[in-house]
Amino acid sequence: MKLSWANRITIVRIFLTVPFVSLMLKINDPQLSEAMRCTARYVAFAIFLAMAVSDACDGYLARIRNQATRLGAFLDPIADKLLITSACLLLASKRASVASFRLPSTVVVLIIGKDIFLMIGFVIIYFITGQIRIEPARAGKLATALQLSMVAAILIAPEMSRLAPGWIWVLRTLWWSAASGAVIATLVYLRTGSRYIEEYEQNNHRPTSKG
Repeated sequence: MKLSWANRITIVRIFLTVPFVSLMLKINDPQLSEAMRCTARYVAFAIFLAMAVSDACDGYLARIRNQATRLGAFLDPIADKLLITSACLLLASKRASVASFRLPSTVVVLIIGKDIFLMIGFVIIYFITGQIRIEPARAGKLATALQLSMVAAILIAPEMSRLAPGWIWVLRTLWWSAASGAVIATLVYLRTGSRYIEEYEQNNHRPTSKG
C-alpha cells in the first residue's frame, strides 16, 4: 500500500523525536561549552517547531486530499504523545531542563497521566467491542496545542526573559493551563468512551422476542 503524503509527514515526525531528545540531553552537558549548549537548545527548538508545524500540515493534507486513513488516525496521536511525553520528561529533569525554568513535576504527571488513562481506555474499548476507536475531541486538540505552546515557551525562556522580565508568569500560566487542559480532555474522553460502550452494549444485547 502506497503511503499518502500526510502519513509520510507523520512518520518523519516520529523519527524526528530521536534527534530532538539527543539534543535536549546536551543542553546542560558540562563537557560542552556554553555556546555549544545554547546551540543544542536552539536546534532542539527548531526541530520541535518543525514537528509542531508538521502536526498541522499532515492533518490539513489528509483533509484537502481526502486521504484520511486508519493508519494516519493511529500514527498521528502516537507522534504527538512521543513528542509531548519526551519533551515534558526532559524539561522536568535535572539533566535536560532549561536553567531557572524547570517544568514542575505535577504538570508532567497530569499531562502524561492523561495519555496513560487514554491508553487504558483504548484497550478496554477494544476488548469490550472488538473495535479500534480513535476519535479526536476538541478538548484533546486544545490540550495538545497548550502543551506544544508550553514546551516552545520554555525552550526560548532564557532569551524571552531578558526581553520581557515577566516571562516567568507567561510560563506559569502555560504550565497550569496545559495541565488543566489535560485533565479536562481526560474527562471528556472518559465520558465519550463510556457512552460508546453503553451504546455498543445496548445495540448488541437487545432481547429477542419469541413467538
